[in-house]
Amino acid sequence: MRRVLIVAYLALAALTMLPAAPAMAQITGSAGRGNGGGGDDDPGKAKRDEEWSAGKELDLPGKRNAGPCPFVKILYDAARYQQFQNDRVASDAVEYTGEMQSLSSGCEYRATDPIHVEVEVLFELGRGPAATSSTKDYTYWVAVTDRNNAVIDKQYFTLHAVFPPGKDRVTMTDRINGIRIPRANSAVSGANFEVLLGFDVTPQMADFNRQGKRFRVNAGAPKAQ
Repeated sequence: MRRVLIVAYLALAALTMLPAAPAMAQITGSAGRGNGGGGDDDPGKAKRDEEWSAGKELDLPGKRNAGPCPFVKILYDAARYQQFQNDRVASDAVEYTGEMQSLSSGCEYRATDPIHVEVEVLFELGRGPAATSSTKDYTYWVAVTDRNNAVIDKQYFTLHAVFPPGKDRVTMTDRINGIRIPRANSAVSGANFEVLLGFDVTPQMADFNRQGKRFRVNAGAPKAQ
């Protein structure tokens, strides 16, 4: 399933590189590698990069870029969604799962034009043995930051999954094609920014992800006779 989602125009008059803590707790921790590469020394980073942030650049028609694209990453701590019945972490208590499988991204800009970024994300969504409905709304977010610094803008989106009878998983693709990042002048390149994506997870879910845990969507399901 393919849908088009629009991120509102960012009200940023000029880039101000001031040290600041991220505005949202979800922006902390290790991130995967997007189309611009990574920069930390976490020993497990290479494995997480390979698993969560593999992608390719989109082909955007038109202008030749004035500089590099913003870094686009799936945040490792929020790359998976694991919902358990009564918060009991067990295979037979899995209600719903979700994974951001991969992303592709591209950008275009020149002179003093705003940076236009497009991102396409592939989701795999699962319904576990404790699920009570054949539908599930997943919330995920897209954030723009001045690289490794403060959050400039962050928006949330809803992905409505419908699990057909007899199916415990579905794949969906969302495309965000309305990200605009204004630039103070032509010397400000896309390398000054990051675009981060992740599920809207609880602190417990984020900790579960950081520990590298996971349950397959059909974990605990009765075996076919």
